[in-house]
Amino acid sequence: MAHAAPVPGTSRTPATKPRGTVTTHRPPEVFEPRTHAMARIVGAIALGLVYGYWAAAIRRAGGPITGWNVLFGFVCVIVFAALCIGLLRVAPRLSRGPHALAWAVFAGIAFGFLYSQTGHSVLRSIGISLAVAVATLVFDYYRYYVHQEPLGEHWAKR
Repeated sequence: MAHAAPVPGTSRTPATKPRGTVTTHRPPEVFEPRTHAMARIVGAIALGLVYGYWAAAIRRAGGPITGWNVLFGFVCVIVFAALCIGLLRVAPRLSRGPHALAWAVFAGIAFGFLYSQTGHSVLRSIGISLAVAVATLVFDYYRYYVHQEPLGEHWAKR
């Protein structure tokens, strides 16, 4: 096994850290915080455009594009993007459980609304949207449990 050669003038014993300290390695910041904030807004609007187009396409069911259909699509874009931007601003301030629950509710409602446009029964739309929400909750809770600090420690560092 290959090991790095010692550098002259350094000791061979590793430096000791005080007990209880944890070193976290963060990737370097490539863009400034303003760029990240703008990317979140642009990303939410882009997702809203896709969602609005999808909802309008489902609603017209292959028929002609009408003014009401275009209006419906743009209203879906505005509502989806506004809720997504609001959630992107509020959710990181929540602890792990409510953070995951907020995204699960958003995903379940968004999917349920799209599925309800297909003409299936209300119970089937509710059942499938609940399944999507539960899957999102499990995935996000695990993700935030692994990658997010507990709420008390997060605010203590600021």
